[in-house]
Amino acid sequence: MASMSEVKCVVVGDGAVGKTSMLISYVEGKFPTEYVPTVFENYEKEVTLEGKHINFTLWDTAGQEGYQKIRTLSYKSADIFLVCFSFDNPGSLENVKARWAKELKQHRCQAPIILVGTKADLKDADFDSSAAEKIGEEIGGCGYIECSAKTTQGVDEVFQTALKTGFSAKSAGGKEKVKGKGFFSRLSGKK
Repeated sequence: MASMSEVKCVVVGDGAVGKTSMLISYVEGKFPTEYVPTVFENYEKEVTLEGKHINFTLWDTAGQEGYQKIRTLSYKSADIFLVCFSFDNPGSLENVKARWAKELKQHRCQAPIILVGTKADLKDADFDSSAAEKIGEEIGGCGYIECSAKTTQGVDEVFQTALKTGFSAKSAGGKEKVKGKGFFSRLSGKK
């Protein structure tokens, strides 16, 4: 029997932006009703992609400042990063560039990045998605996706895209970064 491939996905972003809720919604199919700050948590899901069985490991990290040292330990061997902000916290989008992209760069993380807007059910009608798309491009991301763990809208898309992108990057041997305007445009819906 052939060994199962693995794709490692690390989820980062400010505390309380909905990272854990998004992961639980995807892995367990339910929405947690209580907020419990995460220090470090792993989830696994066996999936099939292009006829291959893959162990999709999902690393949930703490967004609070005091956990930087333990959080950055999870970055090693990551195949894909999901950098999250929430629609109910405008400062979390600013921190994508000011904090999270810098931290990943500082630790020489070469894996592709997907920008994820969480809590889409709380999105203000005046929110301009092009601002998030622009930040996604500025940080070298390969896409931008919005989701809501509460309604499950977009959650499967986030993780299917992460799986495909991470698997492609890993298959390329880490030699080429899966990114570029064409790919970003397809993910974000821009032409």
